[in-house]
Amino acid sequence: MPIVLIVDDSEVDRRLVGGLLPKDLDWLVEFADNGVEALEKMRLSLPDVVITDMMMPEMDGMELVSNISMDYPHIPVILITGHGNESLAVEALEKGATSYVPKQFLADKLQETVEQVLAVSKADRSYSRLFSRLQNTQYRFALDNDPALIPPLVDLLQQTLADMRCCDATGRMHAGIALEEAMFNAMLAGNLEMDREQVLEARGQLRQGYVSQLVKERRSQEPYAGRVTEVKADISLDQAVFIIRDQGSGFDIARVPNRHDPETLDQLEGRGLVLMMNFMDEVRFNEVGNEVTMVMRCRRDCAVPPVVPNAPGFPPGFKL
Repeated sequence: MPIVLIVDDSEVDRRLVGGLLPKDLDWLVEFADNGVEALEKMRLSLPDVVITDMMMPEMDGMELVSNISMDYPHIPVILITGHGNESLAVEALEKGATSYVPKQFLADKLQETVEQVLAVSKADRSYSRLFSRLQNTQYRFALDNDPALIPPLVDLLQQTLADMRCCDATGRMHAGIALEEAMFNAMLAGNLEMDREQVLEARGQLRQGYVSQLVKERRSQEPYAGRVTEVKADISLDQAVFIIRDQGSGFDIARVPNRHDPETLDQLEGRGLVLMMNFMDEVRFNEVGNEVTMVMRCRRDCAVPPVVPNAPGFPPGFKL
């Protein structure tokens, strides 16, 4: 049973956020008034994910993110961003927050975001460390238009990052989310030419365990049927380079926002791209807009956190 800790100094807002989480998924929801109380609760029982407001007394969301990133790097943190504090949210993402949801889009995006970070977090700890002495590895995949192939591929790349000590648990979750957004965009929006609402619906259905009817239909139709999503990964002790390319018509790269631009957090469209731009050290597109290269530079001082025996909860495409 996943444990979700909601942190907000407003009781009304805490209950509102808790009420948006599905009752039929057997999640245990706990609450804290501020960062201090949240850390006290975490010392007694570790949650699987933390959802926090930014502006709180005693200890705000920024300081809470810093503390969790330092002491509990395997626990993802989702920010609730209000209008006017986008700059703080960008800083919090840089300090280790895993994702964010604008307050005005909570009803539409909260459940999806929680499910995403829970899945990525669980996958990040699901493999044995098989390649502890690996110096360099390369992958080349040509995916047909089956979105069910994306989660296990993201899992594989995350585990490789862990095996090679390229980044800590937070960095691996960041990489997983960025890769997932890029691959889903390439396959669904690029190759299958689905619009934003169709992409969101298809991803939601995949989380429920089945492939959408529209995806099934377009996989067998021209011009979509023969298209593939190419995924290349080159991971060394110094950096990880990921190249994702689709065979669609691309998009206008002039619409790509600047990295760490606070204004991009206060909108729903392009949210996946915002996460990619913030979670990777370098993101660049080809001129057509159907290929993205993402670079993550390895942190030499990163360490894989030890497993805490019996600790509760452990281990347990963007569209513009």
